[in-house]
Amino acid sequence: MGDYIKVERQGRIAILTLNHPDTMNAIAEHEDCTDLVDALESLNADESVSVAILTGAGRAFSAGGNLQSMKDRTGIGPLASALGTRNNYRRGVQRISRAFYDCEVPLIAAVNGFAIGLGNDLACFCDMRIAAEGAKFAAGFIKMGLIPGDGGAWALPRAVGYARAAEMLFTGDTLSAQQALEFGLVSRVVPAEGLMEEALALATRVAANPPRSLRVAKRLLIDSQAMRLNEVLEMSAALQALVHETPDHHEAIDAFLKKRSPIFTGD
Repeated sequence: MGDYIKVERQGRIAILTLNHPDTMNAIAEHEDCTDLVDALESLNADESVSVAILTGAGRAFSAGGNLQSMKDRTGIGPLASALGTRNNYRRGVQRISRAFYDCEVPLIAAVNGFAIGLGNDLACFCDMRIAAEGAKFAAGFIKMGLIPGDGGAWALPRAVGYARAAEMLFTGDTLSAQQALEFGLVSRVVPAEGLMEEALALATRVAANPPRSLRVAKRLLIDSQAMRLNEVLEMSAALQALVHETPDHHEAIDAFLKKRSPIFTGD
């Protein structure tokens, strides 16, 4: 793994920090995409991780793409031809979107500053979002004559609903943290100095639950968004049958009946 992502651990909680503060954590190169994809895939493969927090170093969560790279036609954006550009998106930022979708570890975005364009979409691909008071959000692609090439048109309306997503995308307006709260883009706004404390408190509450069931619950929640009710019911019955047989489920029932705290192992 390269230097774009810093990964730390606190028990069953992983903390992923976008770590190019000098460029406001913009994603400019394919190496940046690979670092983030590798981090998400490693999380998914590590059964000792129950929940993860994604945040940014410095004054930005992520400023999105790198405009200078776009102008120079290098990195993850446009290349010499439209066909080359199309393939460049597929092998670059779209790998990130797929990695988020495939990651069954619950993800919390702790948005510490600017979350613009691709950066806003990174937050939307997380399951939960908390913002510092000074955070800024924008799906600002249209102001550059662009559209979300990274899957943001899928993620944003699932975060805020179609009408709010349309307003953000068609205007390109920048939202304050408080406006993001009103839009439902984040669930809470906290002072900057308390952001990670709040994110860790939420992560701790999540991590207190059976690890395997957490991942199954996330997969059900994601996949059910594209299913009809009958399909969701069938998937729910199949997955429920699996988690009923986990030792952690039996431990939860035993602890509840005996009025003691459960001890979950992830088995």
